[in-house]
Amino acid sequence: MAIDVEEVHKELTVGEVASRSGLAVSAIHFYEAKGLITSRRNPGNQRRYGRDVLRRVAIIKVAQRLGIPLADVGVAMATLPQSRTPTAKDWARLSAKWKVDLDQRIEKMLQLRDQLNECIGCGCLSIENCRLRNPMDVLAAQGAGPRLLDPE
Repeated sequence: MAIDVEEVHKELTVGEVASRSGLAVSAIHFYEAKGLITSRRNPGNQRRYGRDVLRRVAIIKVAQRLGIPLADVGVAMATLPQSRTPTAKDWARLSAKWKVDLDQRIEKMLQLRDQLNECIGCGCLSIENCRLRNPMDVLAAQGAGPRLLDPE
């Protein structure tokens, strides 16, 4: 089976990108408005995307599933060369940066889970007056919010 060179280099319409990526056209437009992907305009003023956009969209989707904020995704996408499809090496570099953040969030979630179990097990139903977690409400002097869960 011969590879159709013309097909390999063919640019994609927004509908084709949406169909191939499993995203809505509006999501493709949103990603473009946020600077996460780029297109060019053809003579009829229609958007055309390079085939590399499919890999870029896949990276964005995975990052979003991991809970990476779009602003962070944008910073990461800006480090990718525009002249080629992102490679496995590019992904390894991006994911290594995100792994540290994910590990920190996992640690906070585990801490939250464990502290919730302790508070529920205590039975006092009052975080402000809890003699075990916050005696005499001493944490109030440190400011608003969950002081035990988010130490600074």
